[in-house]
Amino acid sequence: MAIGILGGGLAGIAIAAHLDEQCEVLEKETRGGGHCQTVQEDGFTYDAGGPHIIFSRNQEMVDYMVSLLGDNVHRTRRNNKIFYRGRYVKYPFENGLFDLEPQDRFECLYNYIKNDYPPPKTNFKEWLYHHFGKGLAEKYLIPYNEKIWNVPAEQLGLEWVEGRVPKPPLEDVIKAAVGVETEGYTHQLYFSYPLRGGIESLPRALEQKVANITSDFTVERVWKEACQWCVSNGRATRRYEKLVSTIPIQELAHAVEGVPAEIVAAVDSLRYNSLITVAVGFDHARLPDYTAIYVPDPEVRFHRLSFPALFSPHNAPHGKSIVEAEITTNPGDGTHEMSDEQILADVIGDLEGMDLAHPGEVCYGRVIRTKYGYVVQDDNYRQHLKQAKAYFEQIGIPLCGRVAEFEYINMDVCIERARKLADRLNHEAAVGVQPAEVAV
Repeated sequence: MAIGILGGGLAGIAIAAHLDEQCEVLEKETRGGGHCQTVQEDGFTYDAGGPHIIFSRNQEMVDYMVSLLGDNVHRTRRNNKIFYRGRYVKYPFENGLFDLEPQDRFECLYNYIKNDYPPPKTNFKEWLYHHFGKGLAEKYLIPYNEKIWNVPAEQLGLEWVEGRVPKPPLEDVIKAAVGVETEGYTHQLYFSYPLRGGIESLPRALEQKVANITSDFTVERVWKEACQWCVSNGRATRRYEKLVSTIPIQELAHAVEGVPAEIVAAVDSLRYNSLITVAVGFDHARLPDYTAIYVPDPEVRFHRLSFPALFSPHNAPHGKSIVEAEITTNPGDGTHEMSDEQILADVIGDLEGMDLAHPGEVCYGRVIRTKYGYVVQDDNYRQHLKQAKAYFEQIGIPLCGRVAEFEYINMDVCIERARKLADRLNHEAAVGVQPAEVAV
């Protein structure tokens, strides 16, 4: 094969779908999809790695993803809420101030206007205080972000923030506080989702353009031999002229022979959170018409709920409904060590506390664990990642995708980068760049 692609998640399949040369995708699981895998069980459909909706600031990418689905697409308007002190507050929080108690509303508005916090120097916590003020920061933004990242906000760096957490206009905050309807994060106000089959329909559509996908192939060892890349799973060896990696950078660093100790150390220092998703099905269809609920309360184990049947009416059987909870976790935090049965019972208990579930109504439950859930961008993150990516690029293994590039990117950016990498490889092939010309 001309090109070997390690990993059959969204990035790996997207690269392969846009290559002109013959290639092979190696996937360790029985089926690809990665974070975009979908569970279809007992009539319920939901995404294993949490909800993945189709939206983007780049309309061309939205159009492309929707085009892949053809007629299998459903368009929905966001109706997200934040569960705060027993109230369901409009999302984002700064656009739902009128839903708060008067004192909370006053503190958020007053501290947003009269904000004398200095510009941030080093960390995300400083950034939140400076851009949002004490009220919004302490009531929602800090506790929620500390739940999802599972680290104190002062341990998070700043480079990832711009564009991810936009600062609302003062006019919108004032309007929201006095009850004038406003919308934030408008690029995701409307989103698309597969009508049937869950988000896995997206990588499945790309797979139709890929000739060679080998599943059940775990990358255990990678080395260079006679100007070819050799990849072994301990039983068989594949050989390629060029190699691309979309697998977790940690697994790549420990599989490639001869990686310098300082590069391995840099990769091993990169922090990440694991993700537990819990799906709960009900034998009724009386859940609220929310698309998602954000939960900053540290006493509630999950940080977000989503409602798959609002993404598509085919995601739950007639007369039934489903909710999916997301929990960020790491070894040693207590949650990570709980059994699936304990976690499921805990989630159902919290749903009852939010008046979303009642005893005897649950007809389905499942817990799914994802090792590489969220990238934690701490102070040392950028330096160590840059060092590691430069090394793999130098030896001729470009990285692409969320866990390979170790960046917090959504599906649109993942596919966009995959297409750009495929274009680059196609260009190299067209102008005759040979593997031997790459420094090793």
